[in-house]
Amino acid sequence: MTIRFEALPTEPVRALQLGAADVYGNPPERRISDGGHMPCRHCMKNIDAGEEYLIVAWRPFGALQPYAETGPIFLHAETCARAVASDMTPMTLQSPDYIVRGYDSDERIIYGTGGVVPTGRIADRARELLEEDQVEFVHIRSAQNNCYQCRVDRE
Repeated sequence: MTIRFEALPTEPVRALQLGAADVYGNPPERRISDGGHMPCRHCMKNIDAGEEYLIVAWRPFGALQPYAETGPIFLHAETCARAVASDMTPMTLQSPDYIVRGYDSDERIIYGTGGVVPTGRIADRARELLEEDQVEFVHIRSAQNNCYQCRVDRE
């Protein structure tokens, strides 16, 4: 099975970069990067030292419902090109491990699919989950902070 790691879609990211309110109705917070690990969820590149970035509340789900987790993400403050979907684990995933979890077509967590996975096994685990009929998509989240990283879909 071929999978693809998906960055955030451009349209809502551009709106945030132009000052639109986040999912909590707050304006994006602007900061200057110190060069630490701050991955932009749109271009899937680290935000370099001295670059301006945004912190926004993001909900990667279509509707409000009990499983629609919301949390902080980083974006470049200036426009950036969306990362091309790929079957390769994004280079921004630099921590030793991440939460990998499956969701159904109603965007509900499928119990028993979530777990902390070593970074080098993320693609394999996502592929295993997407081989299950009930799993519609997979989220990759920070194992330390539960922050959304990206989505994985079947090709």
